[in-house]
Amino acid sequence: MSTIMNVLWFVFGGLFMGLGWAFAGLVMYLSIIGIPWGRACFVIAGFSFFPFGRTILWRDELTGRSDLGTSPLGFIGNVIWFLLFGLWLAVGHVVSAVACFITIILIPFGIQHLKLAAISMAPIGRTVVPNDVADAVRRSNAESHVCDQRGW
Repeated sequence: MSTIMNVLWFVFGGLFMGLGWAFAGLVMYLSIIGIPWGRACFVIAGFSFFPFGRTILWRDELTGRSDLGTSPLGFIGNVIWFLLFGLWLAVGHVVSAVACFITIILIPFGIQHLKLAAISMAPIGRTVVPNDVADAVRRSNAESHVCDQRGW
């Protein structure tokens, strides 16, 4: 089912959204200072092309260790991103989501727009993984938390 949804998404806007994010990534790479945002733009571009069957996780949630993007520097980068670009991109995705929700048949596309809005606000330190990987990571992290709480 996700393959059919991804093909429909790609044909009806995903191609343009993905190309837009890839173009933004290229623009960010033109300056040395924009490289972290450029990398994040390429992650979002891949997700924009084919979002169904995948989800967004913080990298430290996935790997179990912090890195530059999930550190305080990543937080500062996300604040800068949010103030300059993120808020506007998120508003655009939310407006697109509302339009999809009104049509009823495009509700799954609206949900994907909301996922893109969330990652648009703070893309640094995030990664895109298949849904089953995300479920396994969350289950493992939950089991680890429960064991810690019980003292096992």
